[in-house]
Amino acid sequence: MTDLTRYAARRLARTEFLQLRGLRHRLLHWGPPDAAPLILLHGWADTADPFQFLVDELPEYWSCAALDWRGFGGSDWSPGGYWFPDYYADLDALLEQLSPAAPARIVGHSMGGRIALTYSGIRPERVARVASLEGVGMPRREPTEAPGRLAQWLKQLREPPQHGGYRDYAALAERLRSKHPRLPPARARFLAESRAEPDPAGGLRLRMDPAHHRVNPVLNRNEEDAACWRRITAPALLVLGGESDLTDRLGPDVGPGPIAACVRDLRVVTVPEAGHMLHYEQPRAVAALLREFLGDPR
Repeated sequence: MTDLTRYAARRLARTEFLQLRGLRHRLLHWGPPDAAPLILLHGWADTADPFQFLVDELPEYWSCAALDWRGFGGSDWSPGGYWFPDYYADLDALLEQLSPAAPARIVGHSMGGRIALTYSGIRPERVARVASLEGVGMPRREPTEAPGRLAQWLKQLREPPQHGGYRDYAALAERLRSKHPRLPPARARFLAESRAEPDPAGGLRLRMDPAHHRVNPVLNRNEEDAACWRRITAPALLVLGGESDLTDRLGPDVGPGPIAACVRDLRVVTVPEAGHMLHYEQPRAVAALLREFLGDPR
């Protein structure tokens, strides 16, 4: 049974809410409020909260801000569905509020890393440095897949999306530790409490719009990602987990090779003894890499 002791944060976060493109977004902010923050972008099915582990390993005078994407955590759900162009536009609107006068430093994990890299090519003048933690792009989709995916999407629109349920926080913490064996019990408990909330029907439900589980009817076109990456002018860092199976699962068109072929100033580093959720498992090692890459903001 997982220890119920909760992780003791070293740096306390301030919770703020911002209006971005008509939706209320939750933001966690650490450090001086008057400094342009390091922007932290979480991955799919996650929230801003787990960046606490990483922030606790960064200098206290660093200003950091982590957003809950639309449909995740404490941010509003999007009635029209979820599309990558909306994430790029939400990030653009966020930077207008948090770093209007200067290019931003951005760190994203997984989906957040893909968004960070692609946005850095869409709006290169808005990005000073960008780091992707296990954000390696998406697998190639063939045009012949379109009819089936569109038919599946239309079918899912007629079915109410379902929440995945858990008995209690201890059960969810155990589930997280089974997927990430290096996760200390206190961090697992922290993650469970940040990812789930009481369900009126009993037990817990994940803090995300279940519509995220619908198939995406828009096929990923790798050529478009690559065209954006070629426009990146900021120094870029790609951090991989030494024991992550992400690139093996996603296929040969995904990984550091295709990104390195496009991004002119890219450094690729592997963190040993870490899987896909490397900022959960090895936050100190990831923080050390970020300190070296991002430089001192003072």
